[in-house]
Amino acid sequence: MTGPPVVRRDLTLRPDPGRVVVRLFVPGEDAAVARTRAQALIDRICRLDAEETGRLLRDARHRFGDRHRDLDRTFHHHYDLVRHRASRSRSRDLDPATRLLVGAYFSHEYAVESAALCNPSMVVHPDQDGLAAGQLRVAISLRQIGEGHLSSIGFADAVLGPGDQLTVDARPGPLTVGRRVPLRHRRDLLAAGLAEIDCDDEVSATVLDALPARYDEALLDRIIADLPADLLSRGTAPATVAHLRRAGSASYAVEFPADSRLPQRVLWPATPDERNGMEDARFVRFVDESGPVYRATYTAYDGQRIATRALSSTDLRRFEITPMRGPGVRNKGVALFPRTVGGRHLALCRADGETIGLTSLDGDNQWQRPVALHAPRRGWELIQVGNCGSPVETDAGWLVLTHGVGPMRRYAIGALLLDLHRPERVVAELPGALLAPDETERDGYVPNVVYSCGALVHAGLLWLPYGASDARVGFATVPVAALVAAMVEPALPPG
Repeated sequence: MTGPPVVRRDLTLRPDPGRVVVRLFVPGEDAAVARTRAQALIDRICRLDAEETGRLLRDARHRFGDRHRDLDRTFHHHYDLVRHRASRSRSRDLDPATRLLVGAYFSHEYAVESAALCNPSMVVHPDQDGLAAGQLRVAISLRQIGEGHLSSIGFADAVLGPGDQLTVDARPGPLTVGRRVPLRHRRDLLAAGLAEIDCDDEVSATVLDALPARYDEALLDRIIADLPADLLSRGTAPATVAHLRRAGSASYAVEFPADSRLPQRVLWPATPDERNGMEDARFVRFVDESGPVYRATYTAYDGQRIATRALSSTDLRRFEITPMRGPGVRNKGVALFPRTVGGRHLALCRADGETIGLTSLDGDNQWQRPVALHAPRRGWELIQVGNCGSPVETDAGWLVLTHGVGPMRRYAIGALLLDLHRPERVVAELPGALLAPDETERDGYVPNVVYSCGALVHAGLLWLPYGASDARVGFATVPVAALVAAMVEPALPPG
């Protein structure tokens, strides 16, 4: 049997080393044995005369001002982060220009996608104004990788149609990482995080009982400070308080300027759990009775451990980040369904590291142990299988794009079809790979890989963005009807 007719589009997105953000730089802290040189540097800056200070500051503004938003504000912020290193008398006496110059010396540019650009997902854009008949504007999320293999989440805008036309908008800077904004934390997520690590004692119970359904960090601090001394003196109390603070800090919110365009926004690691990267965001437009909301899952990496995090946004400008808990989300590759099914919130997962499973959210915000859907069994996927993004709803069923890993760690993309009403049941599968690396795609940062984090259907076509060996992002289309027609009944049950 021949496979469905997949068409690779000529258009590709490639890593752009000119896409840069400004980050804090502290001389000495990047060495194998950290020994900051901050105070000595500040002392040297303070010994400059006013003329030299002004000249250096003007030069920094001239060289970098048009590459970044509000560069003086960033310099001032970085000065505030290191001002404690200056002597007390100098800290009081520094004039505004010297403070800004200190901030400039403690700043550096980081190219967010200098190493790789890959693993896209595609969702309907919140802005559909100004389009012609047959067109659909989409938002594309991107995993962008820079120096040190540090991943962040970026975006692109594109227009699909009419027909099989594809236009991706330019991605000019300046980029912005947004700013942290207050978040009303959820008590149920805090309780779920404590339950996951079996932290259940009188300190945790007392704090949870005192918290409302939504709370801020100041209230949590007050409740902990007001705990009775006979509870705080118990042997488990210090560890429990640490768990409470850590579980609460895993949630945060980021907001971008109203005049920034989507491709200028960068979701940047902001907590210890994700300090080494935010990987493989799988975006989906979730719809229920309250209206549409953008949701995504991604892998937070701290250099040793991984954790699954959820993103939520109504407009792709303000994002709330929360942890996901439970046995169903203890590995990479969680992908949310675009709506509830039979009243259940569902997600695809790969909890055992090699099998595609289906997990559901219980009343305690724990993602339950998954039901196996598809295990490795064909030659092109014998090492492991996983999803390539959220299920896509079609008349024939839930279309799930998969990835499989074969000999020489070669990644290819396949497909499954799940029952619309009982997604635990696989009704059909594509017997071979839908898309595999060709000769033009096999070389790159990670060779022999095609991989996607989410596709969508428009005008009868499945639009599939994919990373090609992490060297670039490509696009392919296939008629949905032809894809479904090429599927067969599953040969074997999973396992």
